[in-house]
Amino acid sequence: MTPAARVQAAIDILDQVIAAARGGGASADRLAAEWFRQRRFVGSKDRRAIRELAWAAIRACGDIPPSGRAAMLRLAQADGALAGLFDGSTYGPAAIVPGEPVAQGGVLPAWLAQAMAASGLDEAEQAALLDRAPLDLRANTLKIDREALMARLPVAAERTAAPHGLRLPLGTPAESWEAFGEGLFEVQDTGSQLACAALPVQPGQSVVDLCAGAGGKTLALAAAMENRGRLLACDIDRARLSRLAPRAERAGALVETRLLDPGREAQILSDWQGQADAVLVDAPCSGTGTWRRNPEARWRLTPKTIERYAAMQAHVLDVAAGLVRPGGSLLFITCSLIDAEGADGLAAFLATHRGFRAEPIEALLGRPHRGGWRLSPHHDGTDGFFFARLVRL
Repeated sequence: MTPAARVQAAIDILDQVIAAARGGGASADRLAAEWFRQRRFVGSKDRRAIRELAWAAIRACGDIPPSGRAAMLRLAQADGALAGLFDGSTYGPAAIVPGEPVAQGGVLPAWLAQAMAASGLDEAEQAALLDRAPLDLRANTLKIDREALMARLPVAAERTAAPHGLRLPLGTPAESWEAFGEGLFEVQDTGSQLACAALPVQPGQSVVDLCAGAGGKTLALAAAMENRGRLLACDIDRARLSRLAPRAERAGALVETRLLDPGREAQILSDWQGQADAVLVDAPCSGTGTWRRNPEARWRLTPKTIERYAAMQAHVLDVAAGLVRPGGSLLFITCSLIDAEGADGLAAFLATHRGFRAEPIEALLGRPHRGGWRLSPHHDGTDGFFFARLVRL
């Protein structure tokens, strides 16, 4: 493809991403993958270049842009070479017309920037949410330790602050490696690893991962428990939970699964009431801390969305509280940095559940925040997380 044709391809993908953001459609990753699937003639170098252009334009526009072309023109305003590719050539974008719409720049929509500032995140913290994320691995200690894994990898890796964490160059195809197929590691952000480690699980215990999804944190818990004890992974999403079984088999992890019905979680988990030594709640949230991977997600949020997530978190925490035995632990994790779906939820829980108290946390990265612990891309080089450990009295 010519450079101009790459620009037009990125514009085409951006148009789909913008429409999906407005209508609650598929993610940018899925849309791009489908666009390329339908155009198998596009080579790997072209694909990489097109994707980089599209994602750069997404990051450059604080508010949702009027069109893919307007988003790309925002990039072109600061890049003369890119502007020169709007030349009207075959398969390329039409020439720039004076006065045509150009997307507004910025990091976040104004209301989100205000919510972030109110949550203690300055402009530098906000901007870092849109940086490109590194690729982190967690050595699966059911099969191998970190040092032995480093020796097995085909590229150089650096140790992260997480005890079993490694960091690889961006874009490394780690999931295509033989070591991945053997279950020697999982792709997991260092922040996620540190959050999991804040739950003091031990071999032989009974542990529940209440919002397990596809099981990334579940597998970390299984490794920490050394496959001894009972580990139950639950979720209300059948499709996501179904992905856990093959992952657990590859990792050699012993995990039970249970599909929950929204609103009937406590009944379905009646046999676990007051029985769990530890419960992990990776609570539903807006995912503001993961925008480095999904920068278009900020275009999908509204204040009402945040309110809905806060209400969902309160419900899930209430369900989790009923599962914890006296003296047991409850870990509340959210990958959002907005206090309304993090620290505020913690405060509300403690106000209504007098039988729990928050315990101090000292993770290897991050800093205290309103009774819990915060990790952020700017401060720690990880995804953004707020987590808090509670103990039932």
